[in-house]
Amino acid sequence: MAGRLVVASNRVETPGESRAGGLAVALRDALAQRGGVWFGWSGDTVERETRGVRHFTEGNVEFALADLTLPEYEGYYLGYANRALWPVFHYRVDLAHFDESDFAAYEQVNRRFARLLAPFTRPDDMVWVHDYHFLLMGQELRASGWRGRMGFFLHVPFPAPEVFSALPQHQRLALGLAAFDLVGFQTDRDTANFRRYLVENAGAEILEDGRLRVFDQVLRAATFSIGVDPDDVAAQAEGEEGVAAAARVGKITDHRALVIGVDRMDYSKGLPQRMEAFGRMLDDHEELRGRVSFLQIAPPSRESVDAYQVLREELDRLAGRINADYADLDWMPIRYLARSYDRGTLCGLYRLARVGLVTPLHDGMNLVAKEFVAAQTPEDPGVLVLSEFAGAAEQMQAALLVNPHDIAATADAIHRALSMPREERIERWQDLIRNVQEHDIAWWRRSFLDALEASAGVPA
Repeated sequence: MAGRLVVASNRVETPGESRAGGLAVALRDALAQRGGVWFGWSGDTVERETRGVRHFTEGNVEFALADLTLPEYEGYYLGYANRALWPVFHYRVDLAHFDESDFAAYEQVNRRFARLLAPFTRPDDMVWVHDYHFLLMGQELRASGWRGRMGFFLHVPFPAPEVFSALPQHQRLALGLAAFDLVGFQTDRDTANFRRYLVENAGAEILEDGRLRVFDQVLRAATFSIGVDPDDVAAQAEGEEGVAAAARVGKITDHRALVIGVDRMDYSKGLPQRMEAFGRMLDDHEELRGRVSFLQIAPPSRESVDAYQVLREELDRLAGRINADYADLDWMPIRYLARSYDRGTLCGLYRLARVGLVTPLHDGMNLVAKEFVAAQTPEDPGVLVLSEFAGAAEQMQAALLVNPHDIAATADAIHRALSMPREERIERWQDLIRNVQEHDIAWWRRSFLDALEASAGVPA
């Protein structure tokens, strides 16, 4: 492979920093293999705009970090990215807030960041831009003179055209995405939605090789489903931290069956519906009262956004009501923890659990589902109950698939998972782990970069 890799993402994992997810590891490995630049927001806000970036190098990887001013943070990040794009992309137009000044801030940050990144690029580099924060960066990089290969990957869902069109600036965003040679999505459904939008709303022409000609550009849209590192997950589950966490929770549950959910506290995750389904299962199956516990870990996120404050209050109320109805002197049905835990701890808890409850209302992929599978003991695995609206459902058909809006059906699925014979659990797990291993995080990275490598780029 010729040329370096230049990665642009909202947040950057700097040397010495360790994050819970595998994405940062995959990007860091790709950069180390090829050499290159990792550019993004520093995570800091400042009173006034600073010139240039914080720049440092480790090995053959350069890091370039840019600050946001407080107005940029409010408008670009909290405003347009999280109050407009996030809800619309997750089919919650009712929660979206459309503000022209927020979009102006979003556009300005994309432009400023592209201009800061451009001097770090070389003609034979490949640029890889990530996620909904930077939908306009490709076009701004082209405006700055970049003519090399450039790809974009969307980690969240791409909604149906009629939902995406709710954004007042949807045509401007589509024009921005058309500047990339390759636009990647988590699922075939997301890819189909994007292609349909371009054909129906922008008059795109589908070429013989499947690429799209639109806005005087030619681009490829394709599916690249992100994965995890299953060997690392298993090692974490078997490691000192994972074993200690499982032992600690095992004492509390007193060998009762454990149902686990791990999610950011976000309205896209279906947490109220999940708690209601667990409560409904206790309603319907008296024999399970006192014999099963539900552990929901939900670290808060974006707490300054009103919708998240409302969600926190609803979860507090639901957990309190279900526990008040069913708890006994020696048993608490729901343990609801609004805090984060290290990855080793989570992997140990996944292995301990009899059921993994992953039931988002909409999710780009949901790596918790894949990590739960990878953490299981092959001889006695737990059962994955998975929302059909999680991107992972396209690949993980051997899970118990549910509609999270159907509380009764989800309750039945939890009960079925708890009572499933060992032979069926093993058979389902073997199918799931085969897919997780074949389509791991390294496969995802290689697949996207190979496809981008093959793209033509923009003629100089």
